Amino acid sequence: MATNKYDESSFRVLKGLEPVRERPGMYTRTDSPTHIIQEVIDNAADEALAGFAKAIHVTLHQDGSVAVADNGRGIPVGLHPEEGVPVVVLAYTRLHAGGKFDKKGGNSAYAFSGGLHGVGVAVTNALSTRVEVEVRREGKVYSIEFAKGGEHIGELKELGTCGKQTGTRVRAWPDGKYFDSPKVPLQELERLLRSKAVLLPGVQVSLDIEQADGKMLTKQWSYPDGLAGYLREQAGDHEPIAPLFAGEKHATADDDSFAVGEGAGWAFGWFLDAVPSESYVNLIPTVNGGTHESGLRAGVFEAVKAFVEHHALLPRGVKLQQDDVAGRMAFVLSARVLDPQFQGQVKEKLNSREAVKLVSAMVKDPFEIWLNNHIEAGKAIAELSIKQALARQKSAQKVEKKKQSGVAVLPGKLSDCESTDITENELFLVEGDSAGGSAKMARNKETQAILPLRGKVLNSWEVEAGRLFANNEIHDIAVALGIDPHGPNDAVDLTNLRYGKVVIMSDADVDGAHIQTLLLTLFYRHFPSLIANGHVYMAQPPLYRVDVPAQGKKKPARRQYALDEGELIAIKDRAEKDGIKPEALEVGRFKGLGEMNPEQLRETAMDPATRRVLPVLERTGRRDNTNELFNLLMGKGEASGRRAWMEANGHTVEADV
Repeated sequence: MATNKYDESSFRVLKGLEPVRERPGMYTRTDSPTHIIQEVIDNAADEALAGFAKAIHVTLHQDGSVAVADNGRGIPVGLHPEEGVPVVVLAYTRLHAGGKFDKKGGNSAYAFSGGLHGVGVAVTNALSTRVEVEVRREGKVYSIEFAKGGEHIGELKELGTCGKQTGTRVRAWPDGKYFDSPKVPLQELERLLRSKAVLLPGVQVSLDIEQADGKMLTKQWSYPDGLAGYLREQAGDHEPIAPLFAGEKHATADDDSFAVGEGAGWAFGWFLDAVPSESYVNLIPTVNGGTHESGLRAGVFEAVKAFVEHHALLPRGVKLQQDDVAGRMAFVLSARVLDPQFQGQVKEKLNSREAVKLVSAMVKDPFEIWLNNHIEAGKAIAELSIKQALARQKSAQKVEKKKQSGVAVLPGKLSDCESTDITENELFLVEGDSAGGSAKMARNKETQAILPLRGKVLNSWEVEAGRLFANNEIHDIAVALGIDPHGPNDAVDLTNLRYGKVVIMSDADVDGAHIQTLLLTLFYRHFPSLIANGHVYMAQPPLYRVDVPAQGKKKPARRQYALDEGELIAIKDRAEKDGIKPEALEVGRFKGLGEMNPEQLRETAMDPATRRVLPVLERTGRRDNTNELFNLLMGKGEASGRRAWMEANGHTVEADV
C-alpha cells in the first residue's frame, strides 16, 4: 500500500537562491561556468555603457576562479531603504534585484542593460563555492564574502580609504558540481571580452591568464574605430565590393514610436566571399541572431530596393527579394532595446518583435541617403543583388522543368506556395484541420505551404519502405516533398526536393510531442538525408499569451508569449518591476494550435522574423546511440525495456498530469 501522503506538509517553498541550485538549467548554461561569469562581466560593461567605467580587467586564475574588475561607480554598500540590508548583499543574494528594473520611474541606474531577465549575479553566487566582492566608493574600500552558494553571507567590512578611486572587483569560484566542465573555456571568454571592446569604443578591456608558474599572460583589446574597425578585422584579406557603411541612430524625445535612446549602431558591407556577422543587444552577444537582425535586413533591403527603383536598374521580369540583397552582406550590429525579450535565460537570441521595426526604421533612411550620395557604391551593391536574383530565378526554372516531367499528383489537402526556390520555401506539417485552417490564413503564400495531418502518423520504425505508402498521411508527405524513402547509406538525389525547410508544427502538449516523435521517426528512418542536410525543423508554439496594458504614450499595450511556465514567471516578474500590477496582466493559456488566431500563429510559429523554430540535427558520431534509443522507444518488442527506462528516467520529466 502506498504511504505517500499529499497534504499541507507536501508543499515545499524554495527560498532565496535555492531555486537556482535545485534547477540550474532554468537559469543558466550548465555545460561550463561561462554564463555565470558573463553576468559579472555584463555588470562591468553596463557601467561602461552608462559612461562611468573606462576599463574592464578580467583575471583567469589557475584554481578555476575568475576575477572581474572595473573602474565604475562601485556597487552601493549602504542599507536599502525598504529591505534594511546592504544593497551589495541584495545584488548577490536575491533574484530579481538590481539597478536595471526601475526604468519607468526615472530611478534606474541603467537605461539600457543586458540584464532584466532578473537573475544576474545572484545566479553567479548560487552556483559558486565562494564569491568575494571589493567595492571602492565615496573614498572608502569595502569587502564582503559569500560562501556555499550564497548560504553563508560574510560581514561587510570597511578596509580603508582609496581617495577618488571608484570601482568594483568580483572574484568567483564556480562550483564544478553544477557544470559539465568546471573551467571557463578560454576561447569563448576571449571572444566575449573582445566583443565588449568592440561595442564600447574608448574602453580598455584586458585579460590576465595565470600560468602554471604564477606569471600572467596578458591580452588587451581596444577598438577606437568601433564596429567598422572590427568588421574590417573580421574580413581579413577579403575586400568589400563597396566601402563599408557604418553609423548609428537612436530615438529622441520627439519620437512617438520608440523610447528615448532606443536604436542601433551598425557597420555592414558586401563581400564576394563569406565573412562572419555578429549581433548584440545592450552589449549582450546574440549568437543565434533574432529580431534585431531581421530588422537590419529589412531596412537594408528597403533602402536598396528604393535606390534600384529610383535609378531604374532592375531588368524586366526580375523581382528583388530580401535574401538577394542581404545574402552577401556581412555586418556587426549593436542594438539598444529598452525592454529586451530573449529566448531562454542565456539570452542567445532576441525575441522582441518591436526590434524588427526599431532597427529597420533606424537603418533605412541613413543608408538610403548614403546610397544616393555614393552612386557608384550603390550601383555595385545593386548589381550584386540583381545577379543573386537572376541566379535564384534560373535555379527555380530548372527545378520546375524536372517537376513537370513527374507523374505524381500533389495531395488535394496541400496548400502549396508560389515559390519553387527551395532556398526560401517551407512546408509546414500541421497537426489537425483546425490548426491547418489557421496556418493557411497566417502563412506567406509566396514561400509557405501547409499540409494538415489528420490524426497521428503511423509509427514507421519497423515498417518496410515498400509498405510505407499504404498509410495515407505518409504517402501525402512523401509526394509533397518530392523525394522517395531511402536508407542512411543510399545515394539520394535531392534535386526533386520541393521545399528547403520542413517544419513540424504541433500542439505544445503531450499529444503534440507524440506527433513530433512519430514524424521524427519517419524522417530519421526513411528520409535520413533530410535531417543530414538540415532540412527538418520543429516549431515551438507558446503555451501562454500575456496581454500587457499600456504605460503612457511611450509604452503602448503589447502582447507577449511564453513558451513555458518559466518564461511566464519571467514576464510577470519583469512587468511587476515595471510597475504593472499582477492583476492588470491578462494571461491566457493555449490549449492547442487550433485556438490561436492567424495573427498569433504567424507571430509565434510562422513569421521568420519573430517565430521560434529549432533545427533537427543528428549528433556527430552518435548514430549507433541514436539508433539504440529509437529502437528502445519505438520498437514493438521493447515494451519491458521501455518500462525500465521510464522508471529510471521518469523523474527528469516535467509534464502537466
